[in-house]
Amino acid sequence: MTHVEAEISSQPECWRQAADLVAGSAAALPARGERVAVIGCGTSWFVAMAYAALRERAGHGETDAFQASEFPTERRYDRVLAITRSGTTTEVLDALTAVRGQRPSTVLVGAPETPAVDLAEQTVALPFADERSVVQTRFATSVLALLRAHLGADVGALVADAEVAVRAPLPVDPAAVEQVTFLGRGWTIGLAQEAALKCREAAGFWAEAYPAMDYRHGPISIAAPGRVVWAFGDPPAGLANQVGATGATFVPGPADEAYPTNGG
Repeated sequence: MTHVEAEISSQPECWRQAADLVAGSAAALPARGERVAVIGCGTSWFVAMAYAALRERAGHGETDAFQASEFPTERRYDRVLAITRSGTTTEVLDALTAVRGQRPSTVLVGAPETPAVDLAEQTVALPFADERSVVQTRFATSVLALLRAHLGADVGALVADAEVAVRAPLPVDPAAVEQVTFLGRGWTIGLAQEAALKCREAAGFWAEAYPAMDYRHGPISIAAPGRVVWAFGDPPAGLANQVGATGATFVPGPADEAYPTNGG
């Protein structure tokens, strides 16, 4: 097993450890009612997007996600939450420097002894999820597990699902696929963007991502035999049939039942 394979397969255990951090990290994480900006780059930005949508859905407060270089530092927020595995991402460091002393900031980091820790007021470190791989896998998913646990999600249920998923065969044979488009709705738009990024980064594979409702407004034109449309969450009514009519393969994603019925 390569270190990449080991890091991917270790995700369920990392999620358990991430959830265990919540009790001791509550003061550093966004409080209910705070207006929060979440920043990151690449994968961390997509995690920020997912968390922002989840936090608002759970009724915890207004939450915006920004690519760190595009963060409007003059805008008023009760807390800035930065995500950076390495703790050295230039754009994140610049944003933290700009808000230092102006508003509370917390950094979620894989490597604790790094510049981001010195710039942020508070730190939540996940060294058990740090990675040798340049392409992020377990750090990003562990951060999301931590944040979801803080919102009230049943991370134990997520872990059980992940233990099956990391061992299950793919629903399509990658060797037989020319192109894949990932779709999401709500918080899973961030997941769709991350899935496409992983295909591009790890395999140089032609992959795109869109909000599922917007996919029919143009992007569906590339759907064709030998191509796949993979949906996270519940797809819009009729979309599977529309994709099937193009000859492309439609892959529905599993439901996510990690939240109680009251929304967290």
